[in-house]
Amino acid sequence: MKEYDYIVVGAGSAGAIVAARLSEDPNCSVLLLEYGGSDRSVFIRMPSALGIPMNSKKYNWGFESAPEPHLNNRRMNCPRGKVLGGSSSINGMVYVRGHAHDYDEWEACGAVGWNYQSCLPYFKKLESHECVASEYAGSDGPVSVSGGNNMRNPLYRAFIDAGVDAGYAETDDYNGFRQEGFGQKFMTVDRGVRASTSHAYLDTAKKRSNLTLLKHALVTKVVFDDKTATGIQCEVRGTIQTFAARREVILCAGAIGSPHLLQVSGVGPSEVLQAAGIKVVHDLPGVGENLQDHLEFNFQYRCKQPISLNSKLGLFNKALIGARWLLFKTGLGRTNHFESCAFIRSRAGVKWPDIQYHFLPGAITYDGKVAFKDHGFQVHVGHNKPTSRGHVRAVSVDVKQHPEILFNYLETEQDRQGFRDCVHLTREIMRQPAMDAFRDEVIQPGAEVQTNDQIDAFVRESVDSAYHPSCTCKIGVDSMAVVDPDLRVIGLKKLRIVDSSVFPTVPNGNLNGPTMMVAERGADIIKGVTEPSISMKVYTDPQWQKRQREGTPRRAIVEKG
Repeated sequence: MKEYDYIVVGAGSAGAIVAARLSEDPNCSVLLLEYGGSDRSVFIRMPSALGIPMNSKKYNWGFESAPEPHLNNRRMNCPRGKVLGGSSSINGMVYVRGHAHDYDEWEACGAVGWNYQSCLPYFKKLESHECVASEYAGSDGPVSVSGGNNMRNPLYRAFIDAGVDAGYAETDDYNGFRQEGFGQKFMTVDRGVRASTSHAYLDTAKKRSNLTLLKHALVTKVVFDDKTATGIQCEVRGTIQTFAARREVILCAGAIGSPHLLQVSGVGPSEVLQAAGIKVVHDLPGVGENLQDHLEFNFQYRCKQPISLNSKLGLFNKALIGARWLLFKTGLGRTNHFESCAFIRSRAGVKWPDIQYHFLPGAITYDGKVAFKDHGFQVHVGHNKPTSRGHVRAVSVDVKQHPEILFNYLETEQDRQGFRDCVHLTREIMRQPAMDAFRDEVIQPGAEVQTNDQIDAFVRESVDSAYHPSCTCKIGVDSMAVVDPDLRVIGLKKLRIVDSSVFPTVPNGNLNGPTMMVAERGADIIKGVTEPSISMKVYTDPQWQKRQREGTPRRAIVEKG
């Protein structure tokens, strides 16, 4: 049985970083295990091809939810990366930190030391920002943050101007001093190539002699001696192997994989384990509970001018785009096409933004499967601070059998009202003068969707996951906490979790950035060192309790019904 100082399970958004950082010490040995294989595919590396790996069984675990009771019993797609780089190799590459208050909220929930001032140094540490030079942004980190084609299509700018027309501010960096407002969107793309954590960290780290990377290794359970994790058992190409950890086992399998692996190893709510026929090693009620995710849907419009991406979807045009990217890493192939965005508050009394927009100069589904036949554009909108909670629960001791995943989307009236607000506010924004030269007939939601009941029905049928599962092994000190503020599994020794499952609450934004931050800080915590906190001011509307936005819209919309 081979021994290593550290065993890291999962080479994804978090695990690749943890293994890379721990292996910087030449005096310790690190084993990094990944069930997937290489990330060298052109479809992973080319940003505009993001819909291909996301829909590939080769690169995606293929999870789906149980029938969602508040979404007409629809089963929701839950793609998770099964490849070097994990979900950072199949995601949309959108780079959002979340709002500063999201991390202060974490600390208020019991995640002591995870406030904004303590997390900010680690965001800066991972970033190499090509578009922003300020004291808020990192400049020499492993992960390149860029602007794609920097909004060459005029539709991007029109969306930002429409937000200003509607009374919102423009922000030059939603990850910096001010999230609230409309502005350019940033992405994890390095000189035209997807900047996954495999690209940013492992390409260098895997050359070290003290880091062993084992691909196509399915970890089947954590091995315990009483309450101490001693190693892992895994299946490598049909052969069962066991590896021992001298110091620690570190789970980085994500918000679905980490709680599921704990449960099949005997750690979790005893009633869940017993129902699945699993012997209880440690009763820990919070494992797999507190599941949170973001939902979104698209407002789509016909475009008056022939400038949208819909003209670029034929095979000939795709071939030209691919050839240009292969030869020069330029053109439409170098971007995820989400190049402008916004973060706003849903109503007065909300302290920081809880609605997020991604603007796309085309009318097409997120995964690229279905496109509008003529020119069009769309804006993705979602209410990003949900109060509904779900779970991940093992149904068998066999890790190959997918767990029951229930997000319980839109269970609460507060969440349903959040999406009604999305509809009303987005209609107002898209009817502003800045969009007049481009906006034609609405595609969806139609003008007939007016009343609360009609909006609720449209949302139930049309909303999709934004693919941000999180919070299933939360940091905290209450009875449902799974890890302590140092990310150690409560009640067990030599076992930590470092990934998006440890979030206490979901931040307002895409989760790859926060996950990488947790990995950077988690690796330092394991090493016994932490970066000094940075005291930086962030914007909060001084009249947030009384107003929903700062200005008055140029064109108010009176809705029917």
